[in-house]
Amino acid sequence: MKTRVFLHTVFLRAVLLMLSASLFAAEVSGESNESDSHRSPSSDGASVGFANLHNGDVLPPEFTVIFTISGMGIAPAGVAIDNTGHHHLLIDVTELPDLNQPLPATDNIRHFGKGQSQTSLNLPEGEHSLQLLLADQVHRPHDPPVMSEVIVITVAADAPPQAEEE
Repeated sequence: MKTRVFLHTVFLRAVLLMLSASLFAAEVSGESNESDSHRSPSSDGASVGFANLHNGDVLPPEFTVIFTISGMGIAPAGVAIDNTGHHHLLIDVTELPDLNQPLPATDNIRHFGKGQSQTSLNLPEGEHSLQLLLADQVHRPHDPPVMSEVIVITVAADAPPQAEEE
C-alpha cells in the first residue's frame, strides 16, 4: 500500500513538473492563449516619429532621441487599453520582424515598455538607420502597424553637440 501511494505521489509530481515546465516555456517564448495572429487595432491616421531627428542628420556618438505620437496614446507594457501602445526603437534593422509576433528585445530592437518618450543613444561612428514602431501590451505591433519612416543618421566624433529642443 505504501509503495502504491508513493508511486502515485511521484507520478503526480512528475505530471505537475512537466505542466509547470511547459507553461514556463510558453511564457518565456512569448506564447499566449491569444491567437498569434490577433493584433490590436490602431486608430485611423495614427503616427509615430522623431521630434528632434531628421533624415541626414550628423550627430555626436552620444545623443538624445525624442519620440512623438499622434492619434493614439501611450500605455506601459502589460496594460491593455484600447488605442494605446508603447514605443520600440529599431536601430540598423534591415528587415522588419514578424509583425504578427511580439517584438524581440535585442540591441537592435529597443523596448520602451514603461511608456518612455525619449532615450539617450551611444552609437559607433558611421551611418545608422532609426525607425519607431508602436506595439501593444504584449509587444505586438498594431494592425495596421504604426511606424515611422526609416531615417538615416551619421554618427561622427567631430559632430557638434546636439542642440537642445525647446
